This record gives sequence, structure tokens and C-alpha cells, in this order.
Amino acid sequence: MDLCHLIDRNAAFAPDKPAIHFEGESLSYAAFAKRIERTAGALKAEFGVGRGDRVAILSLNRPDYLVLLYACARLGAILVPLNWRLAVAEQLFILADAGAKVLVLEQAFAGVVPELERSLPGVSLLGFDFAPPNGSTFASLLEPREGDARDPHADLSCPLLIVYTSGTTGRPKGAVLRQDALFWNGVMSQHMHNMTSDDRVLTVLPFFHVGGLNIQTTPALQLGATVTIHSRFTPEATLASFERDRPTLTVLVPTTIQAVTDHPGWAETDLSSLKALATGSTIVPPHLIERFVARSVPVLQVYGSTETCPIAVYTRLGGDLSRAGSTGLPGLCCEAKVIGDDGNEVQPGTPGEIAVRGPNVFFEYWGNVHATREALQDGWYRTGDIGLRDVEGYFWIRDRKKNVIISGGENIYPAEVERVLLEHPDVSECAVIGRPDPRWDEVPIAYVIPRSGHRPEADELKAHLQAQLARYKVPREIVFVGDLPRTALGKVQHFLLKQLDTQSRAQGEVS
Repeated sequence: MDLCHLIDRNAAFAPDKPAIHFEGESLSYAAFAKRIERTAGALKAEFGVGRGDRVAILSLNRPDYLVLLYACARLGAILVPLNWRLAVAEQLFILADAGAKVLVLEQAFAGVVPELERSLPGVSLLGFDFAPPNGSTFASLLEPREGDARDPHADLSCPLLIVYTSGTTGRPKGAVLRQDALFWNGVMSQHMHNMTSDDRVLTVLPFFHVGGLNIQTTPALQLGATVTIHSRFTPEATLASFERDRPTLTVLVPTTIQAVTDHPGWAETDLSSLKALATGSTIVPPHLIERFVARSVPVLQVYGSTETCPIAVYTRLGGDLSRAGSTGLPGLCCEAKVIGDDGNEVQPGTPGEIAVRGPNVFFEYWGNVHATREALQDGWYRTGDIGLRDVEGYFWIRDRKKNVIISGGENIYPAEVERVLLEHPDVSECAVIGRPDPRWDEVPIAYVIPRSGHRPEADELKAHLQAQLARYKVPREIVFVGDLPRTALGKVQHFLLKQLDTQSRAQGEVS
């Protein structure tokens, strides 16, 4: 059985039920299954795509993104989602590293084509909304044709996704997720959300990230629920969809929660259809959670990474949501623990590195044996995240291991300082980094985006911090800025901020 079997069975049980809503149109489960079958058949017949071949996609969210995913599952092939926010050179690196056989893209991102034809002329091109030079349209795949649209050797053990992670140093690494990782991730999502086939999921996060693809979207489709897709996130469209599409579940990360709840239409929008909001990707400020809780929408936290598909630890709808800041318990189908530098599990309440083991964990980093051996040890994935576990097994995430500031022999977790800073009414966003210091090795520095029209004094923010934190944790300097370097999901890239801080000081811009 391959993962596409679940779509086929849902189409058999409820052929007319909407699988996907997109831009005012619906795709039934029967039509979804047929589209997958024809796409798989064409990829096999026209481009020779089979088990292990890589098919890349460069597109905003659309139903055919999911069609390609399940067509690859049917063939035992591998989908390679490309981040459309990357520069052309970065996209070309991923295409070359993955050895893509086919690239399917939107015209809006056709800037990659001239360079692709020069450096990787063997890659076949398909356009969703245009005919690329020397390529063809995706619509042409959907013509009926003779031949078998399956690979008889495709099963749940086949790799299905290569998702490239934005590493803190060097080139990105391609995390390989097998079909069974998506299957078991789906089981945990269904458990986390009390998800049924009657649910209606709203997806506004990008599919090139495992959060947008796998926290709710693929689990819902594999269960027979209905998914409404937005091509990209805007707060206006999200609020309108809450009232028009009446979703029961959605996923928002902190930056999108803030955008939605800061919107003038927030207070008047009817949220009564939502049985839960899921959030994660980074440590979630409590005041953002409270905005939905105050509107009677439970907020579920999920912890994981690209390498865990991403669900690993979560709070569950109907479960204990009283532990403020906790990201919950290890998922239904995986294990998690907190370990020290020696690899041994530490005592409850002691910070350490989080390790995860289970069928949802990635198989390898594509073509990178050294990085795979570093990350996967005795079946456990070393996440690089610092957290702790209480005596009842609940997890709290502190920070990335590489973000920890060591000042005078003391560990400072930037996320802890950021949490307190965000409690100040004049702070909109912030990030704390370590700056080299001749006496203390490192000292904390805070970069702060003030709320519009309310810029506080630096001394006022330091006094606010000193009331809640040890003196050595209080930033030596507070720098006010208009923006921060981020990932596609809005997570601050501390390593880039440190580079910018170093450059600014070298140029005399920061005292």
C-alpha cells in the first residue's frame, strides 16, 4: 500500500464529498483521485518518472501541489518543494543537489528558467499557468491516456519528500521523509486535534514547509475531511475565510496570529466554527495565545521540525491545556526525551537537548552521510533544541542550542528574555543574541521592534527586565529596528542577526 491508497479509499467511500476548496471552486474526492491518477500516468509515460526520481515544485499553494504529492506517492517518486522566497541561486542549488528530473512551476517564478536551462539543461519543465520555453503545461498531463499509472514497487517505505532546511551555517540540507512518516504524522495530527472526516481545515501557511503541508492538510485529506487552501497568507483573507468557509481547524504561527489579531476586522469576525487553533514553529508569546482563548477558541501547541514531519510533541484538544507555555506530551506514535551532552537522559526540570524517535522521523539528509550521522544517533534524532520535561512528562521548549548565550559561565536562553520583553506594552517584536565580550565571553543584546507610535526608552525596557530576570540576563544594549531577518514562516534567524550585528559594529553603526 502506498499513501495514495488513502485518497483512493476516501474517494470510494464519499466520491462527491469536497476534498479541497480553492478560490471559489471545489474538487471532490473522486475528482481529486482521478487527477492524481492521470498526473501519475503522465509523469510516468512522458517523463519516465518512477521509484526514487525527484519532481520539484516551485509554486504558491494550489490543489495541484497536493495532486503532485500523491502522484509521486503512487509512483514511488519524491517531491521536492522549493521555497519561492529564495533567490534563484539558492533554488538552483536545491535543484542540482536533489538531482531533480522535472520542475513544475508557476509563471510568477519563471525567473529561474534561464539559469536552469544553462546550468541544468536536463531538467524537464512543466508550467501550471504557462508553457515554459522547451516545456509544456501541467494541464496537458490530464488528458486521458493508456497505461498503468502505478509503480508496483511503491509502498510506505518509499521516500516521498525532500524538504530543505535553512541551516545556520553552509548550505541547506535536504531532509528525506518517507511515506510512512507522513502516515504516522497524520495519525498523531488526528489524535492531537480530535480530527474526524467531518472537520473543515483552513490552510494558509505555505506548502513548501512541513508545517503548512503536514500539521493539518495531509492528515485531513488522508482521513476524508475537507481542506480550504489559500494561495498565500493575508490577514484579510484569513478573517474572511473564518466567516465564509466556517473552518473547524487551522494552523497559524506567531507572526500570522499577530497579523490576524492586530487587523481592524478581528473583533467583529465570527470565530464560532473554530474548535481549535494549532500553533508552533517557535516559542509562542502567551499574550498571542490569550487573544484566541479570550474569544473561546482553544489553542493547541505543537513542537517538531522538518525532520519530524513535523509533529513530535503536542497538547491535545480535550487534554490538559493548563500548563502555561508547555508544548505538551510526546505524540501518540513517537518518543521524546531530554538529554545532556553525554547523550544520557537528564532529570526532570533540567534543561537539555530534545531527542525524538519514531516512525515520523526523517530517513536521512539527502546525499549527506556526515550530517545524517550527526543528527541520527541510535535511532534518536538530536534536534538541537534546548528544553526541559517536568515529572509528569510535559515539555517546555527553551531555545535552539546554537542560540544559547554563555556569559561568564552562565547559560542565557534568548527565548526567555524575549518572552519578558514581549510582555512590555510598547514592544511589538524582539530578538536577543549574544555579542562577543572580552570579559564575559558573550553578553546579551536585544533588537526590538517598537509598537507603532510608542517607542520606549532603553532604560525603561531594562528596568522591566530587571524586575523579572537575573541581572546577567538583562541585555547590555537595546537596539531599536524596523524589521528582523526571518524564515518563510516568520521565525527570527538569530544567526543572521548576529552576522548583521557584527557587520554594523564593524561599520560603526552600533555602539
